[in-house]
Amino acid sequence: MSADTPAFLAACRGEPVPYTPIWIMRQAGRYLPEYREVRSRVSFETLTRTPELAAEVTLQPLRRFPLDAAILFSDIMTPLQGMGVDLTFDPGPVVRAPIRTDAAIDALQPLVAERDVPFVLETIRLIRAAAPGNVPLIGFAGGPFTLFCYLVCGRPSKEFETARAFLYAQPEAAMRLLERLADAMAVYLGAQAAAGAQALMVFESWGGLLAPPQFERFALAAARRTLAALRSRGVPLIYYLNQGSALLEHLAALEADVIGVDWRSPLGAVRRVLGANKAVQGNLDPAALFAPPAELIAQAERVLREAGNQPGHIFNLGHGIWPQTDPDAVARLVDVVHERSARRGASA
Repeated sequence: MSADTPAFLAACRGEPVPYTPIWIMRQAGRYLPEYREVRSRVSFETLTRTPELAAEVTLQPLRRFPLDAAILFSDIMTPLQGMGVDLTFDPGPVVRAPIRTDAAIDALQPLVAERDVPFVLETIRLIRAAAPGNVPLIGFAGGPFTLFCYLVCGRPSKEFETARAFLYAQPEAAMRLLERLADAMAVYLGAQAAAGAQALMVFESWGGLLAPPQFERFALAAARRTLAALRSRGVPLIYYLNQGSALLEHLAALEADVIGVDWRSPLGAVRRVLGANKAVQGNLDPAALFAPPAELIAQAERVLREAGNQPGHIFNLGHGIWPQTDPDAVARLVDVVHERSARRGASA
């Protein structure tokens, strides 16, 4: 790691770092009163589509906490609107005409980022110009299968039964839709990198719902297609799989630098499955932020121990931070991770 390389980017590449870097999924959001103040004035969709406002809420947590990365404030459904999908937020995404036929798949338009999501690219440029210090910016997109779930089901669901049944009932059509989404997300993420994003993350929030054969055939094949198209961008690639404990062995050969994991698997076990060439990100249970201070410290130390001393660990929650979280708990967590990991490194 050179003196000019941020710890987050070095950890993504598996390089030694002076301390474990930390950022928090959904760190720009409803647990912050300053976010709620901005949100009280505009709709969620307006917030994501107004570069000045989206940049402001992206930067808010960096002003409160010494986080090691910022993540773009947006929504995984945003690029789908540019592909002709008619959707609204109530409060989660609702697709007015779910996609379940060949004709509906064919009607999806190829994404042209500069035409369809210029506000996202402008947001990235504003963040890069205003980010404090040397804090890098993460761009992101939804995983192809996760987007597939919303498009086929039409709205959020615990099981996404219609989408999962579609894989079995119409596998060829399902694969065509997934490939279209994979290609669109490659375009979208590539444009984010060109605009200034210094790492790219794919959120596969619903891949863990699949049995291993279907995950490999559909979700992982589509993710590989996206990530392979981004490799030439030269920025770290992060793949997050929620509820993926039973699927980790499928990720060892994935063309991602970092695998993000939820709190259901110890990081030591995760690293043994993934091998030495993959960095890991995670994996504190978001509920731990509600523990008394001493217990929160103990839980953070446990995650650091499980990650081990080898390079390539980025501390994070195993999923998004809860809206009810006390910002003081976040401040405590960030400080503990930095202090304890720096102390361990000095004594190693």
